[in-house]
Amino acid sequence: MALQWTFEQVLSLSPSAIALRRGKALAHSSQWPMLGFQNQVVWGEWQTHQKKPYRTIIDLRGPEFCCSCQSRQFPCKHAIGLLLLLTEQSQFGCGKLPKWGAKWLEGRAQATRAAMQKQDDKNQLVRDPVAVAAQIQKRRLRLQKRSLNVEAGLADLEQWLKDIVRAGLAELPAQPYQFWDAAAARLVDAQAPGLASRVRSLAGIPHSGRGWPERMLKALGQLYLLAQAHRQIETLSLTMQAEVRAQVGFTQNKEDLLQLADVPGSQVTSLVDDWQVLGKFVTVEDALRTQRVWLWGMQHKRAALVLSFAHGRRQSLDSSLVPGACCRARLIFYPGTGVQRAFVASRQAAEEQPRTGIGHAHIEDAIAQYAESLTANPWQARYPMALSQIFFRYVSGQWWMQDTAGDRLPLSKAFAQGWELLALSGGRSLSVFGEWDGISLQPLSVWSERKFLALYSPLSKPATRSRRTG
Repeated sequence: MALQWTFEQVLSLSPSAIALRRGKALAHSSQWPMLGFQNQVVWGEWQTHQKKPYRTIIDLRGPEFCCSCQSRQFPCKHAIGLLLLLTEQSQFGCGKLPKWGAKWLEGRAQATRAAMQKQDDKNQLVRDPVAVAAQIQKRRLRLQKRSLNVEAGLADLEQWLKDIVRAGLAELPAQPYQFWDAAAARLVDAQAPGLASRVRSLAGIPHSGRGWPERMLKALGQLYLLAQAHRQIETLSLTMQAEVRAQVGFTQNKEDLLQLADVPGSQVTSLVDDWQVLGKFVTVEDALRTQRVWLWGMQHKRAALVLSFAHGRRQSLDSSLVPGACCRARLIFYPGTGVQRAFVASRQAAEEQPRTGIGHAHIEDAIAQYAESLTANPWQARYPMALSQIFFRYVSGQWWMQDTAGDRLPLSKAFAQGWELLALSGGRSLSVFGEWDGISLQPLSVWSERKFLALYSPLSKPATRSRRTG
C-alpha cells in the first residue's frame, strides 16, 4: 500500500467525535464479509440487518469516498471503520474490483475528464490577449467601485480607534459586546467583512488574562495600519495592494484565478511542486467551520495555506489533503504578500512516504524568518513554523520547546498533548511543525525517527460541541 495510513490521519478526516466513535465500533473484520484492496482502492461490504449490505469504497489517492448508506456525514462511519481496519493492517483480499466499485470509479473518471475539458475550453480564452485584457480591466473597475464604499467605512473606523486610544484602555473590560459588534456591523455595511472580523475579535482581548493591554494595542495598531494602507492603496506595490484588499475582505473567484494564472499583469501565479501536507487546524464559529491546511513545496522551499469552509452539518470540509501525505500538484496562489493562500488546481497520487528534513535547527533562525515575513505582511495572524532538533520541557505549568542552543518558545495553552510528546521522544529531539501567532506555537505535527505523526484534531477541542449539536 503506497500510503501507510495512521490512526491520527483517520482522526483528522472524521467529521465529528460521534462519527469516529461509531467508526471504531465497525472496525472489526468479522463485520465485513468482503474486504478488498487493489491499485490504491480499498472496498468492503458491511453486513446489516437488512438483505443488502452497505457497500463502501475509498480511493486512497484522493482520498475519495462512496458508501451506499444514507448518512449525512462525510466520510460516513463505514468509511471511517474501513480506514481504521486499514491502519490496523487487517487482511484485505487482492481480488478483482466488484462491479459496483468499478462503476463508481468509471463515473469519477468521466467527471474528471469532463472537468478537464471544461478547463481546456476556458484556457482558450486566456490565450486570447484581447479577452484577457478585457477581463483584467473589468476586474479593476469592480475593485474601484467597491473601494469607494469601503472608504466611507474606514473613516468611521479611524475615528472609532482614535476615540478608544483617547479614552484609554482601562475602560475596555467593562464594555459590552454591543460596543464591538456595532462597530463591526458598520464595516459589514461598508463591504469590509475582513475588517469587521478583526473588530469583533477585539471583544475577547480585555478578558484574555495577563498582558491584555499589550495585545490590545497591537491589534488596534494593526487595524489602524490596515485602514491607512487602504486609503493610500494607489501608492503601494501591486502585490501589497492585493494583500490589503484581501485583509479588508475583498473575495476572489477561483474560476477567475484559474484563467488569470501566470498571465502578465494579473498578479496571479501558479507553482508545480511536490507538496507535503504538514498539518491541519479546524476552527468553529457559530455554524461555520474553517479549515486551514498547511503545505510545503519540497523543491521551491515555499509554504502555502489552503482554506476551506463548511456551514452547518450538511456541508463537509475538504478531506483530500491528509496530513502526512505528499503529492505532485499545481497550486494557484491568491495575489498577496508573505505566506500566501492557495488552492489545488490539479494533483497526482500520493507518494509512498512523506519527506523529512525541513525546518530550522535553531529557534533564533525561525524567529528571524518570521520577522522577515512580517515586513512583507504585517497583518498575518498565523505563521507556519517548522523546527528540527527540538526538545519538550515542562516548566512552572507551561510547556516549552527548546533547541540545542537552549533557546525556548512557549507552546499554546490550548495544547494538551505535551506529556504524550515527551513520552514519544524518549528524551530525544523531535522535528515539529505548527502555527506561530507571535506569542505561542500550536504544534500540528511531529517527526519521530522518520515517522510522521499528526497531532491536532478538531475533535479534541471544546468548540466542536457546537458542531455536534448544531
